[in-house]
Amino acid sequence: MIYFNSDYLEGAHPAVLERLVRTNMEQTVGYGCDPYCEAARAKIRAACAAPEADVHFLVGGTQTNTTVIASVLRPYQGVLTAVSGHINCHEAGAIESTGHKVIALPSTDGKITARQVADYVEWHRNDESVEHIVYPGMVYISFPTEGGTLYTKAELTSLYDTCLAYSLPLFIDGARLGYGLTADGCDLTLPELAQLCDVFYIGGTKVGALFGEAVVITNPALKQNFRPLQKQRGGMMAKGRLLGLQFDALFTDDLYFRIARHADEMAYRIREIFVSAGYPLLFDSPTNQQYPILPDRELAILGENFGYEYWTRVDAEHSGVRFCASWATTPEQVDALAQAVRDLRK
Repeated sequence: MIYFNSDYLEGAHPAVLERLVRTNMEQTVGYGCDPYCEAARAKIRAACAAPEADVHFLVGGTQTNTTVIASVLRPYQGVLTAVSGHINCHEAGAIESTGHKVIALPSTDGKITARQVADYVEWHRNDESVEHIVYPGMVYISFPTEGGTLYTKAELTSLYDTCLAYSLPLFIDGARLGYGLTADGCDLTLPELAQLCDVFYIGGTKVGALFGEAVVITNPALKQNFRPLQKQRGGMMAKGRLLGLQFDALFTDDLYFRIARHADEMAYRIREIFVSAGYPLLFDSPTNQQYPILPDRELAILGENFGYEYWTRVDAEHSGVRFCASWATTPEQVDALAQAVRDLRK
């Protein structure tokens, strides 16, 4: 069985494992105050061209989203996001469990616009019942989105300008950040992205690490007392060096971006497999996530040997699904999928 369900199905890149094994018997202080975490922070700040940024290491995406959002919002505030946003659809109400409402805005491509944010804030401010309605307190987007789409530099700039105008911190979920920044057509660099938001995170779990996300806080107003809240939310590992070591390895010699680009290239081959065979796509994704639409009977056959993620019902006989490449996807695995799709069309 070959699995294309997601990009966190393998363990970790060998360079990450080598660093963990080589340093296994060393003693370091805990809670992310060790030399390896400091080295990783320095490399991340340099990569982001953000020397004053605070960098914190957490274990997973849901924990990171809940911790960051809880650190920003007051008790009566909620977070604006696309209706398909990860925090709205795939985190089991984690944000709501902290007492904050997710305010979902309509979207067909996973993105929200500056105009949508402005319109919502203006509606809220001018409603006579404003004090009875959850206040919009921040904006959450992901890069890439749930559908593998990307914000352009112009779109992100416009969105951030609007957030600044309304004093709404902008938080970018970067669980798959590497796959977005190395995608064909992406016109954003990591330093530019760091300048166009208040806080974001660099995903490791889905891009070569065993686990781990690196939160980068660029807005000074959001830096204060993040660590106590991180501790409160269960996000501060006693053996914090296990996170720092991984990011130190990933940000050595551009490894993070090299393996992310490899995944994108494997995904482009997967897209071509389905497009050339005549299958339409749900989304025009330039990243490592591809979304073909197939007849259910053919999906059943394909599913005997290949894993994929069910996405949505298209009609009575067709489903949209996700095939996801990862940093570890091999050309041989993609070749096997290509042969299987050819066999479907015989």
